[in-house]
Amino acid sequence: MSNDRYLMNALKLWAVFTVGFAAGAAVALIYAPQSGVRTRRQLRRGLEDASDYLKEAADTISEQAERYVKRGKDIADNVVDTASNAYTAARKVVPI
Repeated sequence: MSNDRYLMNALKLWAVFTVGFAAGAAVALIYAPQSGVRTRRQLRRGLEDASDYLKEAADTISEQAERYVKRGKDIADNVVDTASNAYTAARKVVPI
């Protein structure tokens, strides 16, 4: 999967997650047949779980981004080395 497609899929996942979470919280508040204290406790737990999930996902995305940056640097270094070698070889053939 290309970098752009992965990033778009990740953004779509976050958008869907956020909208779903907000809608679920709103429905829970509206239709909750329990006390306000209990509802708030459940919402707090849900927010903590969501926060943990977001932190883990952010860490995963960060790790993958670091790998892509390193890979990009390696590719750039290889291109520079190849160009330098080609230049050196060309200078030997056609002296300046």
